[in-house]
Amino acid sequence: MAVIALAGCTGAPGVTTTALALLLSWPLEPGRKMILAECDPDGGAVLHGLLQGTLGDRYGLRNLSVAARKGEFGPVFWRQLIALNGKDGKEGQPESPRDRLLLPGITDPAQAASLGSVWKGLASMFRGIDTDYGHDVLIDLGRSGAFGLSGVLAEQADAVIVVVRNTLRCLQAAQVRVRALEERVGDVGLLVIGEGPYPAGEVQRVLQVPVVATLPYAPEDARVLSDGAEQSRRFTKSPLMKAARTSSALLVQRAAVRRSRLDQRRAFAGGEANRGR
Repeated sequence: MAVIALAGCTGAPGVTTTALALLLSWPLEPGRKMILAECDPDGGAVLHGLLQGTLGDRYGLRNLSVAARKGEFGPVFWRQLIALNGKDGKEGQPESPRDRLLLPGITDPAQAASLGSVWKGLASMFRGIDTDYGHDVLIDLGRSGAFGLSGVLAEQADAVIVVVRNTLRCLQAAQVRVRALEERVGDVGLLVIGEGPYPAGEVQRVLQVPVVATLPYAPEDARVLSDGAEQSRRFTKSPLMKAARTSSALLVQRAAVRRSRLDQRRAFAGGEANRGR
């Protein structure tokens, strides 16, 4: 059970594509669900990428601003989720589970101005989903969502992971972003997409934060997720999706360790406060 935020930087690291690969490969026990929330203030990409506009824009983050003002945040939130897997079973067979869910992002960056009251509500909602339902939440913050008002989502997450490509251009851009995130949320980790020449150890040395997981650079398979390209029969067993399954387990471990450490700090701070009364 975890709430994990993915953040990006300049250099087109592919945060949303990475998030989708993780969502569709995340290890789930029966009864548990995985929710991917597109919380990039610059706009979401899945509705018109992977889903090719088939659902229009009637679902998503923008509907929560009105709900927040009306005090209907919780019920409306659940109605905005789209199942990216699952289908009706054939006669005499059970339905496959709809357990990988998407909260689509805004379709116009101008809509972000109306979401000031939504970010804190989402942060609380995600914590509640984790605690009350045992579901996992993956937050796609894009390149700018870890800062500004939406930065509360990063602050409240169990782990914040910066997606980088191991190219010189991306690593140069990531240095500033990683330092700024460390100041805001404490320790962060890296998920490296292996497009460039630098090994994980070198990336870790340059950015001075741990590489938690890696994904291969696989543009053909990535286009299935980013643009809704035709899926080959081998897609679910492709190197990208195999690595995403391994990465999912590593991210869960990272989140569990960080949560335990934060819980210990909070317990210690609470004890110190009580002794000071």
